[in-house]
Amino acid sequence: MTPALRLRTPGATEPGATEPGAIQLRAAQHAPRPSRRAGRRTATAALALSAALLLSACAGGSSSGAGSGDAGDPVSGGTLEFGRVASVTDLDLNQQITANNAFAIDKIFEPLVSFDSDGEIVPWLAEYAESADGLTYTFTLRDGLAFSDGTEVSPADVVFSLERHIEVGGPLPLEAPIEAITESGERDVVITLSERYTPFLSELASFSNGIFPQDFGGASEEEFFEDPIGTGPFVVETWDPNGDLAFAKNEHYWQEGKPYVDSLVYKLVADDTQLQQQLAAGQLDAIDDVPAANAAQVESGDGTVLSQTSGWSTEQVFFNTQREQFADEHVRRAVALALDREGITQATTFGTAEVANALLPPTITDSANETVRPLDFDLDAAREELAKSPYPDGFSVTLLLASGDSQRAQIAQIVQESLAQIDVDVEIEQIDIAAFRERFFAYDFDFMLNSGQSDAPDPNGFITFQADPDGFSKSYWTHYSNERVTELMRQGRTTPEGEERTEIYQEIQQTLADEVPYIPLFFPANLKATRDDVHGFTVLPNGSVRFEDAWLAGGAE
Repeated sequence: MTPALRLRTPGATEPGATEPGAIQLRAAQHAPRPSRRAGRRTATAALALSAALLLSACAGGSSSGAGSGDAGDPVSGGTLEFGRVASVTDLDLNQQITANNAFAIDKIFEPLVSFDSDGEIVPWLAEYAESADGLTYTFTLRDGLAFSDGTEVSPADVVFSLERHIEVGGPLPLEAPIEAITESGERDVVITLSERYTPFLSELASFSNGIFPQDFGGASEEEFFEDPIGTGPFVVETWDPNGDLAFAKNEHYWQEGKPYVDSLVYKLVADDTQLQQQLAAGQLDAIDDVPAANAAQVESGDGTVLSQTSGWSTEQVFFNTQREQFADEHVRRAVALALDREGITQATTFGTAEVANALLPPTITDSANETVRPLDFDLDAAREELAKSPYPDGFSVTLLLASGDSQRAQIAQIVQESLAQIDVDVEIEQIDIAAFRERFFAYDFDFMLNSGQSDAPDPNGFITFQADPDGFSKSYWTHYSNERVTELMRQGRTTPEGEERTEIYQEIQQTLADEVPYIPLFFPANLKATRDDVHGFTVLPNGSVRFEDAWLAGGAE
């Protein structure tokens, strides 16, 4: 979440983490170190109590996810300003992974197939047919499909786009065993695989497989991605890589009458608190991230509407197994046993998230969240595990965080106080988002808070990104490696959907729960918000928004 899984950095994740987010990369603050014997239960209980008090004071439900919902026929016109905490820095769809870029890229470029708000794979730029043996896929482009400059999309454009992605590789490469991509007639493209690859359509649905003109329309690669041409609902109007990005509607968009708004502006706002304040003041039409602690306040606010939907992300603690302490499985297990995941979820998500027992969210096929045996909170067992390691008397480590996320600040403090109970001294290090990315991309951290975010409902994406030692992220920058898990991953890609495939992913998730290269904490909801005059605000499970469906009650007024 290498498959279609992303880093989610705040606004980027950030994607990740998310960013996915996702792998979303979020944040916390430096916090004073507690006494090494400070009561973790007391700290968690206090946070849980404050959460309960806030929710009772701000009684308000949350919408199922379409912003302010239906309000008659859509109205065209106007500018929708969308607040985000990270700027768009690069629009090369084959080279990017963080959500700050991905969720701008997917407004410009579109793939042959996509997924809907329920996570179902659907035809997008093309209808498709699969051969009985699962080795040949024929894609028929929509009649009259055009790029944003008005030129017709041809099979040659599709071949060029996908072959460029295969050549580049990038963080979300096409992993399918593609033998050939060929043109067939005026509208067909045939993709032939050397062997069955069950997640093929899910993988193809990623934003990174968007279609663009052959030979970059005559421009150099650098020139093209500074002013890109695609089939998406919007085109870049103005762009400051350190600030805002303004989109104009694509007048040649294939969905008749869409997008409804004339322009979409991604406004850079420093942090999630300011996002909410500017939304409440009417300075923004919608915001990308609502802290769970503020969800009820947004829902009950004057003129604001909460969008809460299920997603494909998992909030986690990640270990760098290259660090000597976390190279030891007993240490990782001790940390997992010392963390009360239910308490953390209750204290920091305010009823908006589900406790994670396994890696895969329940919204993804073959999640083992109901069947896996996790390492549940048990301080005595944690001390026993630590006693089996080379560090029975504890050690000191640093927990790395990006800035801008109040929820992760709380999580970090709970982790710090929890591990003090087993004599593990945690320093919380907060750095800005750009530096945070650089640090963990370089494996320069002890352990960190982050989240995994899939871009497809198939389990292969999430599992491969987080457990493939040879993939782009080297098991999500943990350097975790297990030969049995690697073997099972390969089997999962070629095994048809069904009981046998389910058993493969169940075993993988149990092994990951036992060996703990990361600790799944909870499955967060996608929490976004709009003003009450915004309609058709459709949030996808990966956290992106289909802005072609959004419209303003006032239109062009």
